[in-house]
Amino acid sequence: MRPPLSQKEKQKIDPSDINKILLIRLRRIGDIIMTTPALSILRKNFPRAFISYVVEEPYQELVEDHPHLDEVLALPENQNTRGLLRFIRSIRKQGFDAVLDFHSGPRASWITFFSGAKLKVGYRIKHRNFIYHISVPRNRKNGFYHSVENHINLVKALGVQVSAIPPLFLPRPKREDVQKIKNFITENRLHDTKIVVIHISAGNEFRNWGADKIIGLIKRLSLHPEVKVVLVGTDEDRDAEALIIKESPASLYSLVGRLKLKELRELILSSSLFVGPDSGPMHIAASTSTPIVAYFGPTLPANFAPWKAKATLIEKCFDCRPCKQRQCIYKDFRCLRSINPEEVYTACLRFLKGKESQKQGHDEDDPEVKKKQE
Repeated sequence: MRPPLSQKEKQKIDPSDINKILLIRLRRIGDIIMTTPALSILRKNFPRAFISYVVEEPYQELVEDHPHLDEVLALPENQNTRGLLRFIRSIRKQGFDAVLDFHSGPRASWITFFSGAKLKVGYRIKHRNFIYHISVPRNRKNGFYHSVENHINLVKALGVQVSAIPPLFLPRPKREDVQKIKNFITENRLHDTKIVVIHISAGNEFRNWGADKIIGLIKRLSLHPEVKVVLVGTDEDRDAEALIIKESPASLYSLVGRLKLKELRELILSSSLFVGPDSGPMHIAASTSTPIVAYFGPTLPANFAPWKAKATLIEKCFDCRPCKQRQCIYKDFRCLRSINPEEVYTACLRFLKGKESQKQGHDEDDPEVKKKQE
């Protein structure tokens, strides 16, 4: 192990010496999606480099077939110690020149530490700084970095100059995924409607707006015959799904627990509006041209706003924000649940009545993807 690089040593980093790059981002959907601008910048500055990306198995489809990656290494979500050591040994054999730890969590930092890479870059975190040759602060001296900007700062540590940060980008889904969404729209005669996708949960109670709030929003949206609501979520949201369907108007559709991540993106892309909390699906929506209405509770838009998306963000000012989402000091999650359905409905109408309500279903495809598809 060597000490962190001095300022003079950092300035001497030559990007032309970096031919193999390892990226690490474990855990959730939105976290991985917000690294995609960094992938674009890396490929632009290292066109001939071999770039590998370590993600956990449940989220690997987000970066599979990505035009800026040469390899995706999928780590089992609950990998035991022996399996993790085998995984690390396989990485060491590849002889990476640089590793960017986009996560800096316990497992990610240890993969970085034992990777054998000549240059290790990660975030400045207490008790882990010794792992990295270069550690980058997560926040500005007076304010915040957006998560996307944080990842770009790691890229800059490789001696790269960045003039503009690109939008989020996800690989196109497989043909069968696209066809599944087309069939859903056709079978339910939704072609001439304004589809509003509502994400009904967000993985924890701190970001759960509540079934009663969602029901209130759907009842308001149902006053417009051309608007059709489609619920999305995971299998864990089945109870909430059942309650919402029971208490909502008949013109309601649900794909809760029935979509892969790329299928969800295709549904959002084919819709007029996405509504939901700060969550993975919100960031999936931000990778499309579809407008977004998002409500924020314990997290801040300064860190996690949908990147470069057409969006209206709703939040309430409380001194306890942001929080670590371990315990609500008020016991009632008021930062999010004080947002009422009327506020969200009003924000929705701005998009549904404007030009943005035109049916989506198209994107500014990355040139590399077009080339790959040809």
